[in-house]
Amino acid sequence: MARLSIIVPCYNEEATVEAFYRASASVCAGLPDVETEFLFVDDGSSDRTLELIQELAKRERNVRWLSFSRNFGKEAAMFAGLEHAKGDYAAVMDADLQDPPALLPELLEAVRSGEYDCAAVRRVDRKGEPPIRSWFARQFYKLINKMSRTEIVDGARDFRLMTRQMVNAILRLTEYNRFSKGIFSWVGFRTKWVETVNVERSGGESKWSFFKLLLYALDGIIAFSTAPLAIASVLGLALCAASFFAIVFVIVRQLVWGGSAFGWPSLVCIILLIAGIQLFCMGILGQYLAKTYLEVKKRPIYILRESGGGNSDEGKA
Repeated sequence: MARLSIIVPCYNEEATVEAFYRASASVCAGLPDVETEFLFVDDGSSDRTLELIQELAKRERNVRWLSFSRNFGKEAAMFAGLEHAKGDYAAVMDADLQDPPALLPELLEAVRSGEYDCAAVRRVDRKGEPPIRSWFARQFYKLINKMSRTEIVDGARDFRLMTRQMVNAILRLTEYNRFSKGIFSWVGFRTKWVETVNVERSGGESKWSFFKLLLYALDGIIAFSTAPLAIASVLGLALCAASFFAIVFVIVRQLVWGGSAFGWPSLVCIILLIAGIQLFCMGILGQYLAKTYLEVKKRPIYILRESGGGNSDEGKA
């Protein structure tokens, strides 16, 4: 019998943990010839999330859990879940039920057919999101796909079901600065995309503010493209060329008409423009340098405080 591991990153999800398990377990009970395990990863929650997961694990034999020493972020939680998953297949799902459990049979069927190594979900609309946030999200996907050789599908969610072979490939990418949507695409493998409409959270509040999403988008661009460095170089060359021609123009105009080299306000504006572009380019270089600095430290992606469930005694990790 095949085994499916469902990885559920959790951060302050006390309002949704029970509802998620009931809905997902009900769907999984109807999967043919599949044994399901739920692996909840508590990402340093400050509410009762871990307590509720532990209570759930005492009642249900197919529930295991991991708990971080602090909040390391969803990317670290997904990586930890994939590392500890025991199944022949692994699925990543959010605990807020925005990833409909009803899609699991379709995803599993696509992968078990042998035609695909991964079945993933993408949203075809952004109903319920603020218009400005939706607009920026669409522009991000357009921008990163133009700048990077790694294609990232517009509306792609982290909700996907993968074979053990693909999971092992992802685990080989141990970089500290993680952008899973890009990693899933970079490792390749055949992926079937299943479309769905946007689903409202079943409870709690989103942990992703506009500013956090913006930083996450910047991380994605830097992680999978060196185009910003090329843009900085092109800007530098363009400014040098423009400055050269401007100097020639001013000299010629002064020799022909005389008294035309005045105008300090325009000179100040030009200086400020060039200084701004220089700082912008330095900022781009700084971002790449900062990411390199974090990588060479070789710090762990996460630190496990304790784990339990699955008929095993709880214990320190």
